[in-house]
Amino acid sequence: MLIVNLKKARTTTFDLRLSFPTTSSLKLLYSTLTLNPNINKNPETPPIQTPTKPLTTPQLKTLVLSQYSHGKFSNLIQNVVCLPSVLLSASQNLITHHNNDGLNCTESTESTQPHLPLYHSVSKRFSIEEMGREIFENRFDLEAHCAKMSDEGETLVLPNLKLKVFIEAIRIVLEIVYDDRFVTFSYGGRVDLGRHTAIRYLKNSVKNPSWWFSVCFNDVKFDKRNVDKLSLFIEEKINDGILIDVIKRLFDCGVLRIELGRCSLGKGLPQECGLCSILINVYFNGFDREIQEMRLRMSKENPKLDENEMGEGSSSSYKPLKMYAVRYLDDILVITSGSKMLTMNLKKWVLGFLEGELELNVDRVKTAVHSAVSEKIDFLGMELQAVPPSVLHPPMSEKAIRARKKYLRQKEVKALELKNARERNRKKLGLKLLSHVFKKSKQSDGFKFSFQIENEVREIFQTWADEVVQEFLGSLEERWTWHRMLTAGDFLSLRHIRDQLPQELVDSYDKFQEQVDKHLSPVKARKALEEEGRKIKEEEERKYAERTVDDLTKLCMKVSAPIELVRKAVKMAGFTNKMGRPRPISILTSLEDADIIKWYAGVGRRWLDFFCCCHNLKMVKTVVSYHLRFSCILTLAEKHEATKIECIRHYTKDLKVPDLNGNEEVHFPTEKEVKMMGDKNLSDPKPVDGALSLLLIRLASDEPSHSCIGHFCDKTDTVMYRVRLLQNILNVNPADEDKWVPRMSAIHESLNQMCLPLCSDHKSDLYTGKITLQDVDCTSHVNVD
Repeated sequence: MLIVNLKKARTTTFDLRLSFPTTSSLKLLYSTLTLNPNINKNPETPPIQTPTKPLTTPQLKTLVLSQYSHGKFSNLIQNVVCLPSVLLSASQNLITHHNNDGLNCTESTESTQPHLPLYHSVSKRFSIEEMGREIFENRFDLEAHCAKMSDEGETLVLPNLKLKVFIEAIRIVLEIVYDDRFVTFSYGGRVDLGRHTAIRYLKNSVKNPSWWFSVCFNDVKFDKRNVDKLSLFIEEKINDGILIDVIKRLFDCGVLRIELGRCSLGKGLPQECGLCSILINVYFNGFDREIQEMRLRMSKENPKLDENEMGEGSSSSYKPLKMYAVRYLDDILVITSGSKMLTMNLKKWVLGFLEGELELNVDRVKTAVHSAVSEKIDFLGMELQAVPPSVLHPPMSEKAIRARKKYLRQKEVKALELKNARERNRKKLGLKLLSHVFKKSKQSDGFKFSFQIENEVREIFQTWADEVVQEFLGSLEERWTWHRMLTAGDFLSLRHIRDQLPQELVDSYDKFQEQVDKHLSPVKARKALEEEGRKIKEEEERKYAERTVDDLTKLCMKVSAPIELVRKAVKMAGFTNKMGRPRPISILTSLEDADIIKWYAGVGRRWLDFFCCCHNLKMVKTVVSYHLRFSCILTLAEKHEATKIECIRHYTKDLKVPDLNGNEEVHFPTEKEVKMMGDKNLSDPKPVDGALSLLLIRLASDEPSHSCIGHFCDKTDTVMYRVRLLQNILNVNPADEDKWVPRMSAIHESLNQMCLPLCSDHKSDLYTGKITLQDVDCTSHVNVD
């Protein structure tokens, strides 16, 4: 580990000069932290830096690790977070990938030219150097950069863009500090460790589950006790009083809120702060480590036996005692392959630790032990159940076997037709060649060429002859016929005839018979085919026996989409009527055709991406490909006062729409694309909650042009859109599970009727679900009468 010793004249001095010769990597790092020559001579004031470009990930890690000493990280706020290059890196993280203009420049380069597009975009809003100075001197006013949005119910406090940069810089630093220290089964808020990675772990690693339980928390948010406890956990690894004070102030002003049990974490909703995920993982890290030690101890006490260690009389279905755990933010699932009593004792310990050590409020009624075989359990918005392997990989039915045999026969017939056509064409070509050669040889004394083609012609005919011989030898019937014709009834095989013939003739005949037996005798080939068929039959019997034993002795994890909840959401959002038939959504008719299609495409793709790892993905495909597609077609038909057939004729079933240049664009997943989708994605997709419950209605406003509220978007060619939330349109309380979809979160009601200026790119990305309201600055909304 590389440790950099920073000279400090005082505790508040900020000097980046190294006390020993640096390596090339450190020189490259600090070359990006160029000091301003117009430095204030006051030693109490840190040097002002002119950032050249955002730091790369290795440079950030080197900078953070340079603050590590004696088992702790020190002064991360003053030595890392306040650096303008770090703040610029945080600004870069807030800019989504669709913002082009060369803003994505975190790649490693030796260029010393400043990154002007990003730096200028940030400088138009605030001075990043002045912000770094305020953070260093601990006079950054958090409350001044908050916006309170009140509603009839709870008040929502959102950070502005400047505070978002500060929060993101803290998150980056905490991620570097803690990510390698989290256990392997901790998912959420981590790179490449999202929902699908957790589901893949459950499907591939969990064997023979017997009992399980998921921890359910009551709907409460972190209070002062939990914040103090979190501060103690952070102080175990980080010695930085300013950082602790900043986190507490964020909790006090309401920007940072951690609410357990509301199913709103990790869904991209605007009420979720960027620090929530990393702080939840820090808070539960001690619990995770206790679980990990318990798992290792249980595995050591119950080792897995090899086949050689198991005697002949032992059972082949030996199941060692195992314990599995998965935690995605506040969703905790514990699985055992032991007895119910063991699982109940484990649950008692888990609840005791969460309520005692972590001081959390657990719902003991909903946190119950369930049978993994007979009962499904909800986890990460999906349904889990232990099933035999034949359920996940069922054998082919008789109908499928007949269809496969029919396909193979058709394939053989097609191959035979191609073979006959090839032989027919060869025969015609050969006859033409021979006719041409014979005709030329009669008309002249011979052929005269400037080059020789005998070798080429010989190779062609040799290739044809070899193919014919190979095809002939592959046919047992033809070989048997020729062998019988060349061996049966020959008088040269009689002894009294052989004695009267010359010995040379007899020897030639015997050699000829040997070659006939060698090349044409079908006995060996028939035995080889019979042996191959016998092996295939034995292999099928062995696989059948293994499948039977596995079904009786093994259990696998089946992951299913909660199709009833999906249908309830489809019905609640208005995609279908009471009979389950597609229907139009009238409120969308005020949008442009492309925006209507994009909104439907955003909802459909969110569902497909989220449930792509489920066993019953086919049913979700039906919902998207039928209900959503035809609801979109009916909405377009209602808007244009046309029939469904006319809309299908105009837009096609793939819902193609022309762009500004007249080129056709396809936003909604096509039927072929939906059919080919499967479990190939291991990202952490955002659920459909935000896209389904958000509508953006374009306003005909005389307001002057405003800047786009996308993070650091400089476009001023914007259009005003009013936010309409699904719960307000339906007049439904999301807390009422009878009228709302269970475990489906909702955007905070204070954002309803808010007017947002958006450019065409951010508007399109919000419709299609590529970004959420968490990726825009909602505090820059416009008040329109």
